[in-house]
Amino acid sequence: MDNQKRYWFPAKKYGWGWSFPRCWQGWVVFVAYAASLLLLNHFLPLASEHATRLAGTGIFTIALLAICWLKGEPPGSRSGQ
Repeated sequence: MDNQKRYWFPAKKYGWGWSFPRCWQGWVVFVAYAASLLLLNHFLPLASEHATRLAGTGIFTIALLAICWLKGEPPGSRSGQ
């Protein structure tokens, strides 16, 4: 199996981390993350529940990073070459 098809998230061309998803599974994860933040914003308005909102955002972000780490191309510093 080709390495490019196996990774849901390719490594960034410049810098460290991952780029936008490469396959449908990655897009599902990315859209679910965005939707979870929108729902969190809808149910916890900015004027209230600051700690809960921050904790929820942190949990969703940690989950996204864990999935990128497990299903993404190995991260590393790249210079675009």
